[in-house]
Amino acid sequence: MKRVSEIVLAMKTFSHPGGKGKTLLDLNHALQSTATVSRSEWKYVAEMETRFDPSLPRVFCHPGELNQVFLNLIVNAAHAIADAVGDGAQGKGTITLTTRSEADGVVVEVADNGSGIPEEVRGRIFEPFFTTKGVGKGTGQGLAIAYSVVTDKHAGRIEVESQLGEGTCFRIWLPSEEACDPDPNANPEAIG
Repeated sequence: MKRVSEIVLAMKTFSHPGGKGKTLLDLNHALQSTATVSRSEWKYVAEMETRFDPSLPRVFCHPGELNQVFLNLIVNAAHAIADAVGDGAQGKGTITLTTRSEADGVVVEVADNGSGIPEEVRGRIFEPFFTTKGVGKGTGQGLAIAYSVVTDKHAGRIEVESQLGEGTCFRIWLPSEEACDPDPNANPEAIG
């Protein structure tokens, strides 16, 4: 019963993160909710590790859009691990979610020990309609949208490090609450 309650709460947080304006968000809570909501994508092929900075400052953001970015990165990590380990019967991979404070902002990392991204295509992964997945398995929109949400809507950065056969780490930097000049018309209530 406790597990059902956790899932329902996570889905509520994920699905209804607030209004359309920017608001303050606890990224640790958002990431934990997203990991719970996406569990069916990774539970058979990966273990989930979290390394959350408990003193992480909140960010002023569009929570629903950042939740979608995190969901996309977690699902992509699960797919990369599935490419490496198959159905998980012979062992699982690991998805690691990390948060930390850094120079006027916060960093979120979504790392996996999956198949990795070939070097020759790494420079294209944020292009619209580009995908490394097989026909019918990817639209090429997820990372392009993630890039736009992070850079255009949140004045942040998104970077990738990857080693073929060893895994991938997506690193997102976002300005923290202290570094922002909040929109006076935004929702002052914090989420999470």
